[in-house]
Amino acid sequence: MPPDNANPGASPTAPAAIRDELTYKIIGCAMKVHKTMGPGFQEVIYQRCLAIEFNRSNLAFAREQEQTLYYEGIEVGSRRADFVVESKVVVELKAVVTLEDVHLAQAKNYTVAYDFPLGLLLNFGSRSLQYKLMFNPKKQA
Repeated sequence: MPPDNANPGASPTAPAAIRDELTYKIIGCAMKVHKTMGPGFQEVIYQRCLAIEFNRSNLAFAREQEQTLYYEGIEVGSRRADFVVESKVVVELKAVVTLEDVHLAQAKNYTVAYDFPLGLLLNFGSRSLQYKLMFNPKKQA
């Protein structure tokens, strides 16, 4: 099980079943991919491997799902999420040596703009898998 301190921003108000079971499964899949492949590949390679692990874990997912972005109710463009898992968690992948603030901001923005309760940023480029759980403040009860 991932250590509690791996997600210091974890909110006690996030739905426990999502936070504890679904994200646990997603992170477990990512850990297997990272353990098998190691760092150093392009993001698309990890994306393909993660899709295989999601299938093996019976997780429903959409890959490269296009999402429309709005500004005050007006469509301003679209972006593609790396994965949307179980229609509940938007997953953004990176393959960089170190996560930077811009990566965290992107994952947080996708979570809020796409109106998902949770977002998960996974980085396969570091020596150990890095992951950050993002919460949508609009979805907090």
